[in-house]
Amino acid sequence: MTGNQNQSSYPQLKPTIENLSQAIFIVNRHAKTAPNPKYLYKLKYSALHKLIKEGRAKKVGLHFSNNPKYSQQQSDVLISCGKYTFHLPPSKNDFAELPHLGKLDSHVRNPKTTLSLTQAKKLLTTYTGMTEDDKADHAAKKKYTKPVFKKLGESYF
Repeated sequence: MTGNQNQSSYPQLKPTIENLSQAIFIVNRHAKTAPNPKYLYKLKYSALHKLIKEGRAKKVGLHFSNNPKYSQQQSDVLISCGKYTFHLPPSKNDFAELPHLGKLDSHVRNPKTTLSLTQAKKLLTTYTGMTEDDKADHAAKKKYTKPVFKKLGESYF
């Protein structure tokens, strides 16, 4: 009966720096095209902050953003984690503490990985302690209700 369960089809990954950075990379890549990326970006954000607190990831500096909001110049924090680099929105302290590295180098790329989104989310939710409850609440809020039309001459009251 265990062969039919969805959770047992993937081996449990250990939270090593390599596995965590690969999982963050996969979640980040999928979030860019997801219909509702909020949860995936939250997962990335909390995992990177936990890694920074533990000293397993490091803030390197600031980069100019490739896609600034409202067409104004904007900076992102460059974070190094294992063989991967990521960007997060900066805090006020980051501008004072980190060097500005200028424009993003388009030749620097993260290594490819073969981790599935399911495995990546499972590893990061276990590591961060976050749950995907937000998704259920979000779906309930957007339930469509049909408009009610009265016959010509009938009152809406």
